[in-house]
Amino acid sequence: MRLDKFLKVSRIIKRRTVANEACDAKHVSVNGKVQRASYEIKVGDIIEITFGEKTSKFEVLSLNEYTTKENASLMFKQL
Repeated sequence: MRLDKFLKVSRIIKRRTVANEACDAKHVSVNGKVQRASYEIKVGDIIEITFGEKTSKFEVLSLNEYTTKENASLMFKQL
């Protein structure tokens, strides 16, 4: 699954265009390396997002094309 799509489906970032822009601005890294929005993520990857002074880390637990709001939080674990 593409990185920007995962961020949107898992509801870490609300809109895919915002996720795409965050990747283009080099605010998103996977396993310690800055990645583009088209990067194919895998289960077990560590995603780190930096917005201003705040940094958030997430571990990918599952890859679902679609999910409900209640199940979105099951796709990742916040570190």
